[in-house]
Amino acid sequence: MSRSLRTALILALTVTTPALVTGCAHVERRTLEVTAYDPGPESCGWRRGRLLFWRKYVAEGPRKGERYTGKTASGTQPREPRPGLFSVDSLTHPWMIPVRLVFFWNILPRKGTIAADTRYYPFGTEIYVPGYGWGVVADRGGAIKGPQRLDIFFTDEDDALDWGRQRIAVKVRPPRG
Repeated sequence: MSRSLRTALILALTVTTPALVTGCAHVERRTLEVTAYDPGPESCGWRRGRLLFWRKYVAEGPRKGERYTGKTASGTQPREPRPGLFSVDSLTHPWMIPVRLVFFWNILPRKGTIAADTRYYPFGTEIYVPGYGWGVVADRGGAIKGPQRLDIFFTDEDDALDWGRQRIAVKVRPPRG
């Protein structure tokens, strides 16, 4: 096999393999109202104990008084997205490449946590929010009702407040399987 034919074959497999492995999932574009939340008591509805002040308890809803774990409705820890080493973010912020190489857990990308009404967006739905990145629906918010609302997770309260409330065109990819 000639070198140019081998190169062309490798290039063709590199381009088509991701589509074959992931399937050509249908991506839908929608304009939604996107708000932000953080792990604080105002966003997540918990309060500290009166005697055992280091313990957190659910402050409202059907689980009021139960111990607060910080987990999402799907049972996972909420997290912010991370672009990873091989991403457009590495091209736009090349000074982050050495940081991602030294702290090896930053090499792989990670999707963030999104809260949505699971009647319209079931757990596992992937949503791309410009300015935030890819996220996965893994939580339900108390005030998130209907198909027009999303809530994205930030680890820092200031970042969540800076995001505020925005009406944005997002990409929605339904869950696989």
